[in-house]
Amino acid sequence: MSNEAAEANPQELSGDTEVGNFFISNYPPYSVWSTDNKPEIMDAMERPPEPDNPLGLYLHIPFCRKRCHFCYFRVYTGVKSAEIKEYVEASLKELKMYTEKPFLGGRKPEFIYFGGGTPSFLSTSMLGYLVEEMDKLLPWSDAREVAFECEPGTLTEKKINFIRDLGITRLSLGVENFDDHILEINGRAHRGPEIERAYHTAKDAGFPQVNIDLIAGMLEETEDNWKRCVDRAIELDPESITIYQMEVPYNTTIYKRMKESGMLKAPVANWETKRRWVTYAFAQLEQAGYEVASAYTAVKKEKKVDFLYRDLLWEGADLLSLGVASFGHINGTHYQNNHDMNPYLELLEKGEFPIYRALTPNDEERMIREFILHFKLGWIDPQYYQQKFGVNVRERFAEQLGRLKTWGYIDRDDDLITVTRQGLLQIDVLLHDFFLPQHRNTRYA
Repeated sequence: MSNEAAEANPQELSGDTEVGNFFISNYPPYSVWSTDNKPEIMDAMERPPEPDNPLGLYLHIPFCRKRCHFCYFRVYTGVKSAEIKEYVEASLKELKMYTEKPFLGGRKPEFIYFGGGTPSFLSTSMLGYLVEEMDKLLPWSDAREVAFECEPGTLTEKKINFIRDLGITRLSLGVENFDDHILEINGRAHRGPEIERAYHTAKDAGFPQVNIDLIAGMLEETEDNWKRCVDRAIELDPESITIYQMEVPYNTTIYKRMKESGMLKAPVANWETKRRWVTYAFAQLEQAGYEVASAYTAVKKEKKVDFLYRDLLWEGADLLSLGVASFGHINGTHYQNNHDMNPYLELLEKGEFPIYRALTPNDEERMIREFILHFKLGWIDPQYYQQKFGVNVRERFAEQLGRLKTWGYIDRDDDLITVTRQGLLQIDVLLHDFFLPQHRNTRYA
């Protein structure tokens, strides 16, 4: 997606899907994080934590049965058990190194996130060993949320019950679609029957929250197929449903195929279609007793469904992040680990942190980061920014907010700035307008 397009009226961004990152997950853009800034994260570790700042823990498990054609994360397939064991031992060594630093200040994690890749790819014995050793180094039995990503085809009844016994509070199933053909053409490893078996077994196991992921606009997906997927998700009745709009970042199989054939436009649904499909999904979910809780999530109204990993992280919590290519945040400094397995393992073998790049935002950048991430929830409380940053966001962003109001993407009253449904469906495009000028013409990732 071109930066020129982001500067224009977002209502014009309804054409074909182009190659590039769309989803905004942090600020300033990752592309301005630098290896030159690594001393900043090392210094941040040596300082005690900010008073009352929560601590989270993230572990990236980069192994999968197959690489999906739309996947842009760091994942490895075809790995042997010895390689998995080596990686687990390395991540535990990494955790131990962090526990010896002052930034922890005696804190225990309030939220844990096992992401991937596919955490459920690990065997029960390996998962048990990993969690036991993690808990010895940094006890997390009192964590308020422990989220765990799963690929349905990796889950047996034994493994699901084992994962529940580990203390996982939210199981997130990467369903994406219920149709076998759509799953196959997009490179997914699982199929429909595996989804059904995994979901019902997980519900029987008593997880407090089961989340289903769907993607609107996958390769060869049709309107009828999408409606069937939404209907089936509602029938399953999970506590929450996450819906993403298909995008094609540069480091995906789809992009590589496009480049080889000289294609300029991605062979997936255009933005207008994807937004229409998500509009349909949100409407159906609301009729079924869900409420739209962000640009991507719908939750059951009658149940208390939290996303601490999202909410606390967006408000500046420390995130101790482990594993290859993972992103973390310590005492005001962002960092990312090495992208590739060998450098990651080699640095840990030498007793060095496997950090690749870092950035310490200034006060204005921290304020903008929280502002744009909170925008994804669909509402902004200006008083929050006044109290935390001493900034009147109505004045600071008067020009941008005026444009969004004119375009029909926000409503404003005396208390809140509320994002309309039309605005929520293209929130990631709108966020670029709040970037500082020096970041609007840079590549996001």
